[in-house]
Parts: sequence; C-alpha cells; structure tokens
Amino acid sequence: MKAAIITIGDEILIGQIVDTNSAFIAKSLDRIGVEVAEMLSISDDKKHILDTFAQLQNKVDVVIVTGGLGPTKDDVTKKTFCEYFDDELVVNPEVLEHVTQLIEGFYKRPISQLNKDQALVPSTCTVLPNKVGTAPGMWMKKENTVFISLPGVPYEMKYLVEEEIIPKIVKEYKRPYIIHKTILTYGQGESLVAERIEQWENNLPEFIKLAYLPNPGRVRLRLTARGTDKEVLETAIEENVRSLDLIIHDIIVGYEENETLETVVGKFLTKQNKTVSTAESFTGGRVASLLSAVPGASAYFKGSVVSYATEAKINVLGVPKELVDKHSVVSAEVASSMALNVKNLLQTDYGIATTGNAGPSKGDSDAEIGTVFIALATPKEVIVEEFNFGQPREKVVDRATVKSLEILQKEILKFVQ
Repeated sequence: MKAAIITIGDEILIGQIVDTNSAFIAKSLDRIGVEVAEMLSISDDKKHILDTFAQLQNKVDVVIVTGGLGPTKDDVTKKTFCEYFDDELVVNPEVLEHVTQLIEGFYKRPISQLNKDQALVPSTCTVLPNKVGTAPGMWMKKENTVFISLPGVPYEMKYLVEEEIIPKIVKEYKRPYIIHKTILTYGQGESLVAERIEQWENNLPEFIKLAYLPNPGRVRLRLTARGTDKEVLETAIEENVRSLDLIIHDIIVGYEENETLETVVGKFLTKQNKTVSTAESFTGGRVASLLSAVPGASAYFKGSVVSYATEAKINVLGVPKELVDKHSVVSAEVASSMALNVKNLLQTDYGIATTGNAGPSKGDSDAEIGTVFIALATPKEVIVEEFNFGQPREKVVDRATVKSLEILQKEILKFVQ
C-alpha cells in the first residue's frame, strides 16, 4: 500500500515555516505498513492543487493533504476538493455545533460567519471530527485513490491522524508488515563503519534493507524488513542485530529511534544514581539542552553554567585569571578547571566542560579555528581531550556537543554491570 503526502502553503515554499507535518504523517503511516512514495509541498493555488491530484490519481492508494482549510480567502483546499470531485459545499450540522460550542463556549465570543464557514464540507465526503480545532478532516475516494484533507495546524493534524485516519486505514485496508530496527553507533564515521560491517551487510536477506543515517559524531544503522509474516520478519531482524553486535559492539550505544545518546546516558546515570552538570563556552548550552530534553532528566541533570565570555569563566565559574593568562582561554587547563568547578558548584558526580574556537574569528584565544577542549570531571579525576573539528562553525559546535556526551557515556560504561 502506497501513500503520498502533500503540504499546501506558500509559507512553506518561501521558508517562513518548516514542514514538520509530513515527517509526523510519514512515521505514523510507516508504523502500520503504509509506504510513503512521495512528499510534496505546493502553493495555495487551485490549478496547482488540481494538477497534483491528477498526477497522483491511481498512482498511490492514499493522498494525505495538510493545510488550506482555514476560514480566509487564501485557503482554497475545500473548494478545490469540490471541483476535483464535482461536488458542492454544504453545512455539516455536527461540525457547526462543535464550532459554535468552541467559539462561544470556550473562547467566550460571538461566532462569526467565517467561523460558521468552517462547517462547510463537500456533500459526499466522510467528515473526520476535529475535537481540538474548528476545521474538520475530510475523506473522499475517487476511483482507486482516497484523498484525505487535514488542517495544517500541527496539533490538530496530529489529533486527526492518530484518532481518525490511522484507525480507519487499519480497518479498511490489508497492509504488509514493515519492521524497523535502528542501531545507534557513536565515535566512528560512516565510511569506517561501512568497512567494518561490509561482509555482514552483503549477507543480509533480500527482504532486509540497511540504511546509513550519519550525523556529526554518530551513525544510525536502520534495518527495514518488509513482508507478510510478521514473526518471520521480527526473528530475522533480531538475528541479524545480534550478529552485528558481535562485530561493532564497541561503538553500539543503543537501539530504536528514541534511544539517542542523551537517552542512553540518562538511563546509565539513573541506574547508578549519579548526577551531572555542564560548563559550556562555545557550545552555548547545547550539551545541557540535550541532557535536559530527556523525560526524567531532573533525576540526574542538575544544571549548567554557560560561561561564553572569558570574564564569566573567571567571575562565575571561578577559573583563576592567572590560569587563563598563562594557558589561554582555549586550553586543557581552563577546560579542566571549568569541569571541576561546575562539578563542585552544583555538587554533582560528573562535570562536563567545553571551550574552543568555533570560528569564524579566534576571539580571546590564539588557538586555531576548530580547536576544541572537552573536559570531564569524574569522582576520581579530570579527563581532558583536544580535538580539531575544522569548519564551519555549526559543524564544530555539533560535533563537540556529541563528543561531550560520548566521553561521558564511555566513562560511566566502566561501571555498568
């Protein structure tokens, strides 16, 4: 079963907003065995929408459209649906009642004609009730393709996908199984990982595909199995994951999409009843942001000092001025002092510190652009590592952020039973 996802809105095409709806819909469809064949972003133009519908007609089983359902004149999706299906707009009493209750009961203001127009839907469509907004979803079929229209507001779209569309597709369509398994590796680049597992990859069954998903400092390996027997697929995936673990056990840190490095680190810290704090310079709080984004992080992450300027390192973190004058603000000595001082300041078991020249200028140090020092204060010692991550600036920051967590992860793994 194949699907296409269309996002409608000029604001997406000019880069004013980022399309997150398509990613959410694609993941939701993938979980139930629906393959997404195309993703398109198009303008709020009736002819363009009609042409796109015609191109997808009978090419895919389902077309999911988001956007263009607002009450203003620039939202043309409903009228375009009517033209494509040779239909007309009519008032849906249930939708009108819901909109009225929402506007007058919740927002405590008189309902306008624009609000009432949200209850207009094509006469032959199946209405998908939107309990969290005013614009209902619409489900219409032409020949072999179902066209589904959803509001572009993310939380409304998500509600309709989860509560209406996915259950309806599961009920009405027979689908193959798609099983994914994602292995998270850290510390080696894509080419080196590929070289290490080449023979293993060549021996994968034909129904299992491997994808490399590289990011700075990490590579995700996604195995995807497709077929009609779920048990066979799951068994094959698990057997191949076990054989892969024997080859690259040293760089595997977790599994599945939600097992990010920060999640793995958090689990280890929680299990060991240990805590961590950060002192960041050029990374600007990125390490702290990742750690604190994990649900339950308050059990192990105690806080951060973003000492971006040299005076902040001296006045807030207590890094001795003579240490800065002697070794430079970008140095192993300053990184070590930052890590140890934040560990003591926030009374944690571990303290992470970053200092470096991310560019484009050298700032308060003569160290080469791309030079980075990462320090980890442990209960027994302070570990400092030097790197040069080159350019551009964003690459330096990203790689240093990941490397900081990797250093912490390697240290706490020493104590995992």
